[in-house]
Amino acid sequence: MEEMEKSIVEFQDAMKALSRKNGKSMHHFQDFMELVLEPGVLDTKTKELIALGTAITARCKYCIALHVKKALESGITRDEILETSMVSIMMGGGPAMTYVSEVKKALDEFEQG
Repeated sequence: MEEMEKSIVEFQDAMKALSRKNGKSMHHFQDFMELVLEPGVLDTKTKELIALGTAITARCKYCIALHVKKALESGITRDEILETSMVSIMMGGGPAMTYVSEVKKALDEFEQG
């Protein structure tokens, strides 16, 4: 299993562990996440780019992996993802820039498969 896919699996495993102890809360949280990403005034593509940009500025490797994968699955291009990364760097500065390496890893991994 590749590194970024492993990050997603690790996140999912943690969510399952939380669900075993806090099932009702986690169920509601997962429903919330799904509902937020559904098309509304903003389409899902735009919402995924916002989520990715936020993941970069929050410096969350797991979120970056998940949202790059979801972005590619929803038809977002590498160039759109990289431009989103630049906006994140503008907002998050140098620390955010270091996490673009995680974006590149995820793109390289998920575009192959």
